Amino acid sequence: MSKRLEGSIAIVTGAGCIGPGWGNGRATAVRFAEEGAKIFAVDINPQTLEETIQRTREVGGEIEGHICDITDTKQVKDMVNACIERFGTVDILVNNVGGSAKGGAVELSEEAWQKQIDFNLTSVFLTCKHVLPIMVEKGKGAIVNTASTSGIRWTGSAQCAYAASKAAIIQFSKVTAVEYAKHGIRVNTVIPGQLHTPMVEARLAGQRSGGDVNSLLQQRLARIPLGFMGDGRDTANAALFLASDEAQFVTGTEIIVDGGMSARCD
Repeated sequence: MSKRLEGSIAIVTGAGCIGPGWGNGRATAVRFAEEGAKIFAVDINPQTLEETIQRTREVGGEIEGHICDITDTKQVKDMVNACIERFGTVDILVNNVGGSAKGGAVELSEEAWQKQIDFNLTSVFLTCKHVLPIMVEKGKGAIVNTASTSGIRWTGSAQCAYAASKAAIIQFSKVTAVEYAKHGIRVNTVIPGQLHTPMVEARLAGQRSGGDVNSLLQQRLARIPLGFMGDGRDTANAALFLASDEAQFVTGTEIIVDGGMSARCD
């Protein structure tokens, strides 16, 4: 049986991980490699990217790492050119860079607001800006953008810039999907919910529960009807479907990966 992404070239941004374990980007790189894709893994942190490279090679995957600040248009352009030089083309783009900052409309500083917009949203715009012309020339491509349930509902913390930027990713994906459908390019969004990724321990616990990881995990778990938390591998599996030919008639839409949380009315 052939692998689902056999022969495809996939750029995965945010392919490192803030701690040991399965963040969305690392899990996506490894999962796509398992299904036959060659991975161009992008991150700003060489140490965390190296672990992703090693894990991908452990499953027999071919991977090239690249350090890039994807909020910088020149670096993004250079990154895409480096992928072309290494692998010859781009078939799949997966945007996984993102992170939250606590604060509502009054207390959040203007600088923090702009940094969140650039980090979570402008990064998606820039990668698409430089990858789409390549896909147009090929007459085919798949883009998967990672949003968050914070972009569609209240998730227990005032983080207005994060929520706004993640909501914008969903609409950006829809508009781009419609515009580029005539070129054979599909654009979809994965919306992860309360996953247990390394970011929970490394960042979120400090923002929301005074560093008490167990307390935060219990708060998050209580919102999930299925009664357990997924991790980055669940996001990766959703992205895999959207990137594969199995989703050939799927564009301009979203897969919510949250154990039923967003279906609750409370």
